[in-house]
Amino acid sequence: MYLNKLEVFVLELVLGNKKITLEDLINVTRRGYKVKISDEAYEKIDKARKLVDKYVEEGKVSYGITTGFGKFAEVSISKEQTGQLQKNIVMSHSCSVGNPLPIDIARGVVLLRAVNLAKGYSGARRIVVEKLVELLNKEVTPWIPEKGSVGSSGDLSPLAHMSLVLIGLGKAYYKGELLEAKDALAKAGIEPIPSLSSKEGLALTNGTQTLTSTGAHVLYDAINLSKHLDIAASLTMESLHGIIDAYDPRISEVREHTGQINTAENMRKILAGSKNVTKQGVERVQDSYVLRCIPQIHGASKDTLEYVKKKVEIEINAVTDNPIIFVDTDEVISGGNFHGQPMALPFDFLGIALAEMANVSERRIEKMVNPAINHGLPAFLVEDGGLNSGFMIVQYSAAALVSENKVLAHPASVDSIPTSANQEDHVSMGSIAAKKSKDIFENVRKVIGMELITACQAIELKGAKDKLSPATKAAYEEIRKIIPHVDIDRPMYIDIHAAEDIIKTNKIVENVEKTIGELKY
Repeated sequence: MYLNKLEVFVLELVLGNKKITLEDLINVTRRGYKVKISDEAYEKIDKARKLVDKYVEEGKVSYGITTGFGKFAEVSISKEQTGQLQKNIVMSHSCSVGNPLPIDIARGVVLLRAVNLAKGYSGARRIVVEKLVELLNKEVTPWIPEKGSVGSSGDLSPLAHMSLVLIGLGKAYYKGELLEAKDALAKAGIEPIPSLSSKEGLALTNGTQTLTSTGAHVLYDAINLSKHLDIAASLTMESLHGIIDAYDPRISEVREHTGQINTAENMRKILAGSKNVTKQGVERVQDSYVLRCIPQIHGASKDTLEYVKKKVEIEINAVTDNPIIFVDTDEVISGGNFHGQPMALPFDFLGIALAEMANVSERRIEKMVNPAINHGLPAFLVEDGGLNSGFMIVQYSAAALVSENKVLAHPASVDSIPTSANQEDHVSMGSIAAKKSKDIFENVRKVIGMELITACQAIELKGAKDKLSPATKAAYEEIRKIIPHVDIDRPMYIDIHAAEDIIKTNKIVENVEKTIGELKY
């Protein structure tokens, strides 16, 4: 990173007040918006804390407050040991392995935990919520390894790594620099919490925030990538003199799927003014499916993104702790809101939808490079073929990524391994579903980049660049600022990486939308 100029984002977490959105999450994690806690939220936090203290003082049996955890739920903990119990859960549960979460996703974990605790159903003191907010506002990000959660009881291990930082242990980034947590806190001027009190270790570690932050960030980027997919498909249409009749609005209206309707509209807008695209019966009666069925194929993935977004925006506002504090009735009730199943299935679905985006993109690459089906373009889009191989192995690389995605798209949520001596006898594997969707997304972005550069090459060899629509011309010119035409063979990985980098900048979408207005997903 690091963060853009800080702006103010007021986080009001009172029940019935403004809920946060996916856009709000990204504003904090990537754009440096500051976070505040409302007075109403403080009031709820304090009331819940009083009830926890009452339970401890009266010696009432309540899971994780006056008992051990998991299989140790039947072990009573004395009043004097409740603080040590909470520190112990944070230390003992810090077992994650693998590469660290990216800083934006890790910031999302912190934010979503603050959202959860500030609702006043967890019983943590206000200092705990304040410290989470302080981490965000002063750019201290916990170092959280990405593997080690089974998604129930929530993301115990990665959230324990987050929680270590609050007490000065573990590792953290300060403005992007990885340090020991105590040093990162000191550089930021943050005092660690001297000690955790009853319920707080459990309240910090018991939830779905790691898997939710991971999947939410993938979703946000996937929505944008779906626009790149439509643009790439439009460039391919230009290069192959595709038949635009298939995007007639009447076809989509009689089927009524929103994603299909929106994709057909996007394609019509992007291709408006093109002198390359044709009508049915002029060059061909109809195109093959990867051109003719773009609204149906792209649209189905977009409908999935919309479904997942609805689930994400529920979960980022959800209370996922256990037990839950109900101050109105003076009750502390054990339940299962930590269980990741409500997000495991959507994130598996997200991975499948993303994989399909690459499937169709790769087939369009094949259609452009294969002389048997590319409507007169030279084999593998290169002059002096045989001496030069051109885009031959670009398609191989795309095929490899698509094939990898097919393995990754196998749902994680159909698996379960009991934990904690079978006390936790069904787990969601939601964290794996979210991580897989991220891995799939990164492959898809590369494949779409390959389609973009392949289509630009094909357009030039077709003699079509002076007949482009205003929108496809804007996309073509943005790509050609960075990646030149391939006259003779060169290391194509450079072009592929450059295409992916262009997608990351979002300049293609920005330039197209400046030309024709906002694209839909």
